[in-house]
Order: sequence, then C-alpha cells, then structure tokens
Amino acid sequence: MDLHLSHVSHRYGGVEVLDDVDFTVAQGHIVCIIGPSGCGKSTLLRLIGGLEKPSAGAVLQLGEPPADSRNPLTYIFQDFALLPWRTVRGNVSLVLEDHVLDQGARAAIIDDVLRRTKLSEFGDAFPRQLSGGMKQRVAIARALSVNPACLLMDEPLSALDSQTRELLMDDLIELWSREPFTACYVTHNLGEAVRLGHKVIVLSRRPGRIREVVDIDLPLAGRSAERASLEALQERLWRLMREEALAADQELADA
Repeated sequence: MDLHLSHVSHRYGGVEVLDDVDFTVAQGHIVCIIGPSGCGKSTLLRLIGGLEKPSAGAVLQLGEPPADSRNPLTYIFQDFALLPWRTVRGNVSLVLEDHVLDQGARAAIIDDVLRRTKLSEFGDAFPRQLSGGMKQRVAIARALSVNPACLLMDEPLSALDSQTRELLMDDLIELWSREPFTACYVTHNLGEAVRLGHKVIVLSRRPGRIREVVDIDLPLAGRSAERASLEALQERLWRLMREEALAADQELADA
C-alpha cells in the first residue's frame, strides 16, 4: 500500500500550519520529513495517521494493506509510551488484545517480534528495568506486532543518547533489510535522515511547504560506510534549511 498526500493544507484557527504539501510514500520505502522547528512536521504525521483531518487536500491510501495487517497505520513515539505496570510481553500484547486471536497465535506473534527486535530474553522485564534503547525496541516490537502497512515514527530516537541512537539506527536498518517496511519518519536529526531515508522531504518554516524532495540512491544496508556521501548529503540538507531554521529558532525565542 502506498500513501499519497494530495495538496494537503492545514490550519489551527487563523494560524496556517501546512500549505499544499504533496508527496507519495511508496510501499517498502522510508520517507524522512525534516524542517525547522514549528514547521508542522508532527502535525503532518497526525494528518497521515487520521488523528486530524486536513483543512484542504486529502491523505490517500493507494492499494490494499498486507492481508495480515491488523492496523494499517501505527505510531512509534519518542517517549516510548509503555505501560509501567506491564512487562515487555504485556506491552506488546496490548495492541493485539482487540483482535480475534487465540492465546497460541498471540504468543507466537509476540515471540516473533521480540526475536526480531533482540528482546527475547527480556519478555518478563518491566520498563523500569530497561535502558532507553531497549524501551524503544519494545515500542518498535509492539508496532510490528500488528504488521502495519506504514509505520508513523515521530522522532523515535530523539530521547536517546548518541551511542544508543546509532545502535537503534543499525537495528532499524537490519529490520528493514530482512523484511522491508514502509515508514514516515519525522526527525530534527539530519544524520538520521540520511542514514535511514530513501527519500527526504524538506519543509519550509511555517506554514510548512515542500522546499525540496531529496532522493537517496545509496543502498540502506551498508550505507553507514559511505561516510563522505552521507556527509555531503547532510551538508546539502543543512544548506537547504539553515536560514529558515535560524529564523524559526529566533521566532520561538522571541515568543
């Protein structure tokens, strides 16, 4: 299933947040969305996920989700959103409990996603016993358990230290390489965008408009070894948004 944003605009009262945003998220691709603070990145993700309705335009699902998809669009948040009184298995199980599954089928799904996210040994642990990186792995496992057509990822690594962020990027690339998934990935971090994105959408300051769409042709697996190419891409993205990022930061400081 592809996602297509058709000339999407959005406003909150008299504040125009997004203006005429139009792009496609192709099945099996990761599209990263970057832009200055306050440009509407997270709002755009909420519109894609159906949490809000755009003021103009439409978010279209083109084609059918996977036959065994239990939730076509699924979020992964930066703050993990785990229930502290549930174990790792219990947190993953939460999103399966509204689906008609017998106990054996549910256990098999949980076992599979814990294995894929390297958490098999931690199924009985509680969130307080886990590092930040492991908590985010639980959130990823929970999202994968419903086999979504598209993952909606709202700065999922921003709460982590730099070393853990690097490890989680490696994990996401390994997951994608074994079984390609589709994702919209909002981030402030240009390094994440060039490591993970097949396509990078660069938004302007508010109201967010598409300044440029940057396609990254480097294979996802092994991309981290292409240091010079990644640095050049990162510099290109920064040049595209530097002046507007500075202006947006000053606007927030003045407010």
